[in-house]
Amino acid sequence: MKKRKHSLSFFVVFILVFFCMVYSVAAKSKGKGWNVLLITIDTLRTDRLSCYSREHLETPHIDSLAHRGVLFDYAFAHTSTTLPSHTNILLGRTPLYHGVHENSNFIVQEDHLTLAEFLESIGYSTGAFVGAYPLDSRFGLDQGFSTYDDEYGSQSARGNKYYVERKAEEVVDRALVWVKRQSSPWFMWVHVYDPHVPYEPPQPFKDRFKEDLYNGEVAYVDSELGKIFDYLESEKMYKNTLIVLTGDHGEGLGQHGEPTHGFFAYNTTIRIPLIFYFPGIEPGNVPDYVGHIDIFPSICEVLDLKKPDLLTGVSLLPAIKGKKLKHGPIYFESLYPFYSRGWAPLRGYIDNEEKYIESPIPEVYNLKEDFDEQNNLAQEKELNRYRKELDEIMAKYSGAKEKEALRTPGSETLRKLRSLGYVSGVSHEEKQEYGPEDDIKTLLPLYNKSIIAKQIYVQGKDQQAIRMLQEVITERKDIDVAYSNLATLYKEKGNLRGALLVLEEGMKNLPESHEIFSAYVNFLTEAGQSDKVISLFNEVGLREMDYDPELWNFLGIAYTRKGEYMKALEALDKAVSIDSDFASTYNNMGNAYLSIYLNTKNEQELQKAIENYQKAVEFNPEDAAAYNGLGAVYKQLGDLDKAVKAWEQSLSIDPEYGLPLYNLGYIHMERGNNKEALRHFVRYLDLYQNNIPAEKRRQIEQWIKQMEEKKH
Repeated sequence: MKKRKHSLSFFVVFILVFFCMVYSVAAKSKGKGWNVLLITIDTLRTDRLSCYSREHLETPHIDSLAHRGVLFDYAFAHTSTTLPSHTNILLGRTPLYHGVHENSNFIVQEDHLTLAEFLESIGYSTGAFVGAYPLDSRFGLDQGFSTYDDEYGSQSARGNKYYVERKAEEVVDRALVWVKRQSSPWFMWVHVYDPHVPYEPPQPFKDRFKEDLYNGEVAYVDSELGKIFDYLESEKMYKNTLIVLTGDHGEGLGQHGEPTHGFFAYNTTIRIPLIFYFPGIEPGNVPDYVGHIDIFPSICEVLDLKKPDLLTGVSLLPAIKGKKLKHGPIYFESLYPFYSRGWAPLRGYIDNEEKYIESPIPEVYNLKEDFDEQNNLAQEKELNRYRKELDEIMAKYSGAKEKEALRTPGSETLRKLRSLGYVSGVSHEEKQEYGPEDDIKTLLPLYNKSIIAKQIYVQGKDQQAIRMLQEVITERKDIDVAYSNLATLYKEKGNLRGALLVLEEGMKNLPESHEIFSAYVNFLTEAGQSDKVISLFNEVGLREMDYDPELWNFLGIAYTRKGEYMKALEALDKAVSIDSDFASTYNNMGNAYLSIYLNTKNEQELQKAIENYQKAVEFNPEDAAAYNGLGAVYKQLGDLDKAVKAWEQSLSIDPEYGLPLYNLGYIHMERGNNKEALRHFVRYLDLYQNNIPAEKRRQIEQWIKQMEEKKH
């Protein structure tokens, strides 16, 4: 758990004074003093809750909340990715004001007022329990929470893979521990991530829903949330608790050609469930169209608090009480494809059961008759009217702070978000004009084809996968994932030269693609082309170079291999300055210092090598390369027992890692333990027969022959 810390700088003092002015009206009255529970379920389609539709599965616990409270039939997100949607909810403003448009390039600025800060200012204890990395505290939504629990675990074994999400069970259990220690009033936000890809529900839901694992995730979440509802019941807290349950966005599940979310803004991905409960509420349904930004002002009015002036949503309390709601147009956007790949921006609005989507191929839908958005009416409409209204909506919701949220993500952020399916590219400037060729509807099928190709490759259909990716590249030269996936396939088939040729073509056609550049440098490093790596850094000026420690890590490796150790350490120091807990960088610094020692015999360099290898292990206890480095250092120090132990630890993490296999074979041979030496050398040759120099292979074969002869 984390406690939010505030430094008493002049800037923060100024902000606190500003907030005191904003809070002044609220602070005069603490309202009804009810507890507030906000539950957000990631990637939740409305039609998967049985209180909305009984077509797919039963969700009895969420249904029970709906039966106690009021269910909104048509609630909408303003964005279709996690961070911006939750920012909309907790700030009560759209991205046009707060500037958080997608997951990877933005941070919530500290001078925005959050719901947590508002409630904390009138005496609420505040706690948040989030299920995945897109809501990590580094992105700024922890403002106002005295406890912000965003612990997902640490680095795991090979490849610096991160645990970037956790199961609903852990989120709910930690939330219950916290809330049981609080006295009223408290504000608790519980976010569960499970319905997001990959769909991996635990048992028994995995077997019960083996034909539709997404439904299994939703059923699992419903079961876990039941623990919270049971606690409230047992403690008689329904009599003094306001509960809001919603989703952050939906999921395409293949409809409109969108497998997941984040690209389009059809109702499959922006319609969300919304349920309100509070003491004295009369159960029922509300048919009005409403949005996420209405939640904050609604909570204020339910609690009998004056809402902050900055909120742009409307209170839903009149609708909850059965009155007709006066609601203006609902703005929405989908800018993840624009920020990650430079595709055309997508924006629009819903008003009077009509939906307009602004894109190079515009769309208009009559939601009353065509809620599934199958019949595009754009050709029958005067589109200038819709464009003018969209411009007016954007002008109304815009704010001077919008562009201040834009940040370039660091490589740890990129790695974690990529593992969840989000890719960050360069931040593109909007073109003056976009054509149909830039439309998401044109480009997404090619993107999907590139993803499917990699999936069928895993199924053993190598040639079909390669052919599909080649077809994408032939049709369009600007689909980055086609290049990176094709290169990866070639590399896995042992064709590293072919992989490099693909990435060279990708660099030529997409010179600003961070994804392609990073893969190219990585593969060049693996191919031992150090001169090419160094020249690329001098030729290419990607802005990500200043924010991605992996790139500087590769440069450090290149200089180390060339024996230019000072330049290597400069590059690796730059990597550390960007990301001080990136284990691989410390491992490579250890390699550089060990190399310096081997050339100078200066034992101070050996000590520096130990310190850096140990740091690598500290930040990633399963860094096999760092343990191999430690073994090499211990051997130089003459402590062979420690060397063997370190190499064995390295192999226990990665049983197919060549360096410790060879090192253990050699040291056991030196110590006369031929049985162990033979075992490691034979294993080494089995794995790397075709990837080691012929002279080295012949030497190992000669050692094996000599040891086998001694056995007889």
